Amino acid sequence: MLAYHIRIAWKSLKRNPILSALIVLGIALGIGVSTTFVTGHHIMSRDPIPQKSSVLYYVEMDNWDPEKGWSDEDPKAAPNQVTHRDATAVMKSTVPTYQSAMFKSYLYVFPPPKLGRPYRGRVRLCFADFFPMFDVPFRYGAGWDRAADRTPDPVVVLSHETNQKLFGGENSLGKSVRIERRDFKVVGVLEPWRPAPKFYDPHNGTYEEPDELFIPFNFVRPMEIRTGGNTSGWKDSGKTFEDQLQSENIWIQMWVQLDSERQKQEYMQFLDNYVRGQQALGRMQRPLNNKLLATMDWLDDQGAVPEEATSFVVISLLFLLVCSLNLIGILLGKFLARAPEIGVRRALGASRMAIFMQHIVECELIAVIGGVLGVLLSILGLEVLTRLFDGMLNFRLDWLMVAAAIGMALLSGLVAGVYPAWRICSLAPANYLKEQ
Repeated sequence: MLAYHIRIAWKSLKRNPILSALIVLGIALGIGVSTTFVTGHHIMSRDPIPQKSSVLYYVEMDNWDPEKGWSDEDPKAAPNQVTHRDATAVMKSTVPTYQSAMFKSYLYVFPPPKLGRPYRGRVRLCFADFFPMFDVPFRYGAGWDRAADRTPDPVVVLSHETNQKLFGGENSLGKSVRIERRDFKVVGVLEPWRPAPKFYDPHNGTYEEPDELFIPFNFVRPMEIRTGGNTSGWKDSGKTFEDQLQSENIWIQMWVQLDSERQKQEYMQFLDNYVRGQQALGRMQRPLNNKLLATMDWLDDQGAVPEEATSFVVISLLFLLVCSLNLIGILLGKFLARAPEIGVRRALGASRMAIFMQHIVECELIAVIGGVLGVLLSILGLEVLTRLFDGMLNFRLDWLMVAAAIGMALLSGLVAGVYPAWRICSLAPANYLKEQ
């Protein structure tokens, strides 16, 4: 029976191709716009490290002003970074599977003279655990070991792009890279790695350019490296670099991997004990407010998906609804033009339900064609979005979004077609039989 309805619907579409094309175009435009923005939101809100996000936690500790909390809007909020002194202290914990304090800086990198002039590179100072904790892929070599953190050893890991720039993409293990006034030995080169969103440090932009070089965190003191990211503070940080390291300024990100609930509880107890010890020394006088935020909770807390993206999704779905509602009148006119034919079919024994289903199938056939065209339009729209983000995000349709597009198209066809189909099957056939 369905095949019969589809055959009749196809003949109906060919009977008035211009009007049919207009209806298909209306569906296609609505689907194209809505699928573009729904897919964009889907990509921006996806899990950047799904294989481990449930065991990776961002650490927050409240060292803020006892008289005024970190956030006026949320009294329970804790500062979203930690101080240098707190980061180095909690790094001594033996509870986490992996742990790393980290921050971003901009340091001068000196390429070989033949390859260009010195430039300011995006350097991440971190601990050895950074690489296994975040499943960072390597093309050559590996990260440094924990012993290199303690010394610290002058070793560096290069991004894929930096290795291309400095060494033409060849295996550069063992070669030297001059950063500021020190020579660092290359121990690893990454595969192309660009997590989107940049979950481990979204403070200067969730989709900012990736880091170019990675060096041990403990070079911060001997090289007097200052952060290139956000710094916040509530009291005077002094004048010297050492004063800055001992101040209440927050500029360090702290991540840990805790593989079990017991491990999580033990680490939280460690943090609580540390803060109580600091309170006894006169610091951290606010109520105990340590937090361990899972990866997706952390991204949500930082607003990884802009409010504008959600607004555009709502607007695009409303646009699709308007397109569907506007098609009701066109479909009603199209169906009523066939009223005499329907009257004859009713007189020959066709039920109202059969007539209703035939017209619903016709609407859904139009919707499927419009949905396919809408998917093609959304591919163009997503290419525009990719260019707007300067390639930082690769907006591409996946099968889930294609299925969602076809589903929205079928729903739109149903919304547009129910009333016209009901009207045509409700007409009394007697009047049209007289005309026949």
